[in-house]
Amino acid sequence: MRAVTVVPLKANSVDLTELPEPPEEDGPVLVKTRAVGVCGTDIEIITGEYGWAPPGEERLALGHESLGEVLEAPAGSGLSPGDLVVGIVRRPDPVPCLNCGVGEWDMCRNGQYTEWGIKAHHGYARERYRITPDFLVKVAPALGDLGVLLEPTTVVAKAWDHIMRIGGRAKWEPRVVLVTGAGPIGLLAALLGVQKGFEVHVLDQVVSGTKPELVAALGATYHHGDLSSTGLTPDVVLECTGVGKLVFDAMDLMAPNGVLCLTGVSAKGRSLGIDAGELNRHMVLENDVVFGSVNANRSHYETGAEALAKADISWLSRLVSRRVALASWQQAYQRQPDDVKVVLQLSD
Repeated sequence: MRAVTVVPLKANSVDLTELPEPPEEDGPVLVKTRAVGVCGTDIEIITGEYGWAPPGEERLALGHESLGEVLEAPAGSGLSPGDLVVGIVRRPDPVPCLNCGVGEWDMCRNGQYTEWGIKAHHGYARERYRITPDFLVKVAPALGDLGVLLEPTTVVAKAWDHIMRIGGRAKWEPRVVLVTGAGPIGLLAALLGVQKGFEVHVLDQVVSGTKPELVAALGATYHHGDLSSTGLTPDVVLECTGVGKLVFDAMDLMAPNGVLCLTGVSAKGRSLGIDAGELNRHMVLENDVVFGSVNANRSHYETGAEALAKADISWLSRLVSRRVALASWQQAYQRQPDDVKVVLQLSD
């Protein structure tokens, strides 16, 4: 079967290659891949920054944002042929650690987890895969191929889950939310913020086009330029860019008892001049919290599926700026200026 694969840590080794049919030991459910989303992680693996092939193999099939259609499922699995499903990315470590042992593999403590399409297991950018039912999540049939947005939605579903848990350490009634970055993660973070009833603001650098329009369509407020120019004192900040300076500026901007969640990964090797003492003073005296969040567990997939099912289909459809057929697969991994979310279609 065809698959988009790379030789991990070898730049520009990406190619459309043949892989064997998925092994029975991967699980009793056979799924036909309909689509995979492309994100920055895929691009970083393609450029050789990281990635791990399955044990004993040279190449790794890409794709961790997936949408598939069940072809075969055992009785009692809760799945039937024709169901639209999304595969969970991370698998618990075999030890398991304290968190993996209770289904919180997104919080793995020893790093021995695997991630489909990233670390030590083939991903979903292949025509078929096998999987166990407990790592599949059904999406509403009405979403159709927009179900491919579930995995990035789980990232912000987890972020919101932990934000609210941390804020609940004391009496807390957050009102103003700032999202930095209007890429897919930022826009989906804003969607969930609006669904929760918050006053949502989104900061990005583009002046016009799809991103400001999508923010306005949510009923949120769009800003561009410097963070200080927004005039905001947010109770919650979701940082979705990974831009180092923006991270520290956001820390300085928050209201007392504020919570800042970092979801963007910063590039290494960039130095910033900051007043560490003043930053420490500000955070201590105002009880602020800054934390990082990555990946998601099954509960976040289920929360994300509910959020997408409630969302406006026409709004979600505008998030997908390009769909690329498998025959033209290279184009899916070539960024264009107007891209929001690019999707590689493996089948209809």
